[in-house]
Amino acid sequence: MGKILIVDDAAFMRMMIKDILVKNGFEVCGEAENGQQAIEKFKETQPDLVTMDITMPEMDGIQALKEIRKTNPNAKIIMCSAMGQQAMVIEAIQAGAKDFIVKPFQADRVIEAITKALS
Repeated sequence: MGKILIVDDAAFMRMMIKDILVKNGFEVCGEAENGQQAIEKFKETQPDLVTMDITMPEMDGIQALKEIRKTNPNAKIIMCSAMGQQAMVIEAIQAGAKDFIVKPFQADRVIEAITKALS
């Protein structure tokens, strides 16, 4: 169905996404809590898709997105943003993100975005 890497600095957010994905038949192949970890895990696990939080310590999601796309231009990445991060979402889409989902997550929207990005 698709291997997914979840990136978010909040453990409970990763758990929420993981729960939605697993219930819908996706495989979570890894988790990372900052952009630097995300890049390492991406190389390690070669996921089909990444859910990437925008605001994280050490390296934010947009930087991580750019770095991952340097190593793999075909990487499929969906940004996770809080309300009011429109400018950052636009920057991420311009940098190659496939889509974005807004917190608090709605399961059907998460699955719709991921299914669309993978097809």
